[in-house]
Amino acid sequence: MNGLGLAALVVVAYLIGATPTSYLAARLGRGIDLREHGSKNLGATNVYRVLGWKYAVPVGLIDVVKGVIPVALLGRWAPAPAWFPVLLGVAAVLGHMFSPYVHFRGGKGVATAAGVFLALAPLALAISVPIWGATLWLFGYVSAASVAVAVLFPLWVRLTAPTAPYTFWASVALALLIVYSHRANIRRLINGTENRFRTRKGVVA
Repeated sequence: MNGLGLAALVVVAYLIGATPTSYLAARLGRGIDLREHGSKNLGATNVYRVLGWKYAVPVGLIDVVKGVIPVALLGRWAPAPAWFPVLLGVAAVLGHMFSPYVHFRGGKGVATAAGVFLALAPLALAISVPIWGATLWLFGYVSAASVAVAVLFPLWVRLTAPTAPYTFWASVALALLIVYSHRANIRRLINGTENRFRTRKGVVA
């Protein structure tokens, strides 16, 4: 496949990642704009806080799938360099975080990044999931669990996939991006004002 075709696939991966799952769920299911409720973030955690598990679980799963599809399908479908599926995954995460469908707003990137590495480095993800769950259970903050896993994730990639340098560097880049996307959460954690996971706000009229 020529360069133009590869570039087109990157755009497709970005647009798949950019599909505003949480926005659509809130708009179609309850007729609200999620950007005006709760933390105003377009991620599954805010869906849970505003709309509950019934909406949050499918939104989270679809956000994961948005990361799997570009790598597992688009990346395998076209003959391309070894780094190309990794690029598609990064494009999907960027699409999720900066969606053109909702004025370049989006989620924090954790679920879609998990989908990317489910395809690229499943053992590293398998190590990270219980760490995320344990951190959430111990401290009660999704943001703390997500940042902790993001920081440690490149180490697990290096240990479980030592012959995949592109995947490792993608994990470093996405870890930095995820930490950056949680900068406001980190400030609230330091100040003691961050909402715990169990905090439900509901729809504010």
